[in-house]
Amino acid sequence: MKNTGSWLTITLASLLLSACAAVGAGSGGAGEMEIRSGKIEQITLTQMQTNHDSGVGAILGGIAGVGLGSLIGSGTGRDVAMVASALAGAAGGNYAEKTKYDQPQEAQQVIVRTKSGVLVSVTQTINPALVNGMNVYIEGSGNEARVVPQS
Repeated sequence: MKNTGSWLTITLASLLLSACAAVGAGSGGAGEMEIRSGKIEQITLTQMQTNHDSGVGAILGGIAGVGLGSLIGSGTGRDVAMVASALAGAAGGNYAEKTKYDQPQEAQQVIVRTKSGVLVSVTQTINPALVNGMNVYIEGSGNEARVVPQS
């Protein structure tokens, strides 16, 4: 039994020490970002959809609906009025949020030819410092990619 406890202690200590090992530079550590370089071939003005659909409008509308529904009737009728007005308030609040804050914004599509010859297209908010033929960096990838001037 004493031998099993020793092996268990050694195994646990090994696991704890290996969990403390540093993350290597090439293994996707925290704060690591892919940066490519190239030259701008084309800039086109466009629009991109925002993602301001946070749900706050639905929550506030639902709370207001419950408040108004609680003023109607008593007993079971009051409970039904509260639920119905909460649902209506949530739907109305969501609609109001989408029409007010979820509007497309002006953007630019930047096409960059990288040093390896590959064309990369990035759609981002307008950066007036970018012009055709400029040497740039492409920071990140996917939806997080941004084109910035080389300094």
